[in-house]
Amino acid sequence: MDILFPVIVVGIIGLIVGIVLAVASTLFYVPVDKKAAELEKALPGANCGSCGYSGCSGYAKALSKGKAKVGLCSPGGETVAKELSRILGTEAEKVIQKKAVVACKGTANATSKKAEYTGINSCAAAMQMYSGNTACAYGCIGFGDCVRVCSNNAVSICKGIACVDTSLCMGCGECEKACPKGIIHIVPLKKQAFVKCSSRDKGADTRKACTAGCIGCMRCTKVCESGAITVKDNHAAVNSELCTGCGKCAEECKLNCIEMIFREA
Repeated sequence: MDILFPVIVVGIIGLIVGIVLAVASTLFYVPVDKKAAELEKALPGANCGSCGYSGCSGYAKALSKGKAKVGLCSPGGETVAKELSRILGTEAEKVIQKKAVVACKGTANATSKKAEYTGINSCAAAMQMYSGNTACAYGCIGFGDCVRVCSNNAVSICKGIACVDTSLCMGCGECEKACPKGIIHIVPLKKQAFVKCSSRDKGADTRKACTAGCIGCMRCTKVCESGAITVKDNHAAVNSELCTGCGKCAEECKLNCIEMIFREA
């Protein structure tokens, strides 16, 4: 009896728990969206969020409900877009390809060091203590957090700052998430102007910190015929949707901090 009684008690408890779980599974059953599951399987599984949804699962659900366009998966490209269209029974849409661009030109030639950092070789770790070892508080720290998260080896450190090989970049956005300063941006693959500076300091202070920095002079805004450029907090920014890629702003920028990117797009 010393052994039998505990066995009976455990058996009864197991039976009760089994019944409760069976009832709960019936009451809280959620129907599986088979189409969404098939769509998710067709996606690359990067879960990068570049499509604007919470990973591949969120994008698949939105597609299944007709709330999203097919061509939003930049990492998947045309191949994935065609497969998604086949599953949905719709015509293939053009993929909105995106690439990463670094909004900083503060290389070793353009700026100077203000301190020496001794600690974990990580931008995120360094940001916990200070803004970086260069004179510009807004510039790339250059410890390579973005390099380590890039699964396609598209990001590297060149002359102290991050640089992107657009031929390898999938536009997944992992490097953008990893940058603690937010100076890496995922932008549409189209010929456009881009301000390769993130400084918000006044012009004179920016010039002291970096010879390639934007001083907010507004010369670019005066020549932009599409209204794509605005200056706020001493910093110029380009709206890629409005930019026509004419290049007038880049020609007008005397500090060469505005560049025309994706010329062949």
